[in-house]
Amino acid sequence: MTSHGGRAPAAGPVSAASASVPTGNVYAKYQTDHPVEGALMGRFLRRLDGAVAACGSPQTILEVGTGEGEIAARMTRRFPEAVILGVDLPDPSLAQDWAGASWGPAFADAGHLPVRDGSIDLVLAIEVLEHLADPEAALAELARVGRGWVVVSVPLEPLWRVGNVVRRRYLRSLGNTPGHVQHWSRRGFVSSVRRHLDVHQVMSPLPWTLVVARPRRSPVRLDSGGGG
Repeated sequence: MTSHGGRAPAAGPVSAASASVPTGNVYAKYQTDHPVEGALMGRFLRRLDGAVAACGSPQTILEVGTGEGEIAARMTRRFPEAVILGVDLPDPSLAQDWAGASWGPAFADAGHLPVRDGSIDLVLAIEVLEHLADPEAALAELARVGRGWVVVSVPLEPLWRVGNVVRRRYLRSLGNTPGHVQHWSRRGFVSSVRRHLDVHQVMSPLPWTLVVARPRRSPVRLDSGGGG
C-alpha cells in the first residue's frame, strides 16, 4: 500500500489473458454532456456515495480497475485521511492520467492483487468485472484482501445494450460496449458475488447493478442511510 500521492508503478503478476482487457473508459462517461446520460450517471454516483457512506470510516481503500482514477479521486475527497490505492493493468496512457494523483496508483491484475490478505477496509470494483474473462477469480481476490466492505457494480443487462441501441451506439455488436465480455442480470450478478462474499445490499440505479458485500470472515451490520 502507498500513502496519499505515493507512486506505485510496480506491477503484480499480469496474466496473458489480461493483455486483451481494456483499460480506462471507452468514452468519458463521468464527464458526459448528454442530458440523459448525465442524469443516469449522477444518480449512480449518488447511490455509490450512499453505499460507501454506510461503510463507516475506512482507513484503507483499494479500487480495482481504477481506469483514469475518477472514483479513486472521489474517495480521496470523501475520506481525506484514508490510505487509498487504485490499480489497473499496465497502460502508458493511464500512467499519464495518474500523474500528480492524490491517491496511490499501481499496475496490477485484478486476479492477482499485490495486497496482503484481509488488509483493506473498503474494496471497490466499479464497472470493471464485465471486462474480465475470469470475474470469479477477481471476486475471490476482492474477498481475500478485504477485511471490511466490498462494493462492486456492473452494467445491468440486457437493459445496458438496449440503451446503447436506442442511442444508435455499437449497432454492429447489438449494443454491446467494446470490451464487455460478461453480461449479468441483477439476479445473475448477485449470485456470482454470493459465491465469494456475504451480500448485504443490492441497488439498481439503472442501468447498473450495485452490490455492497462483506468478506465472510467478519460479518458486521451495514449502517443505515445507504439507499435502496
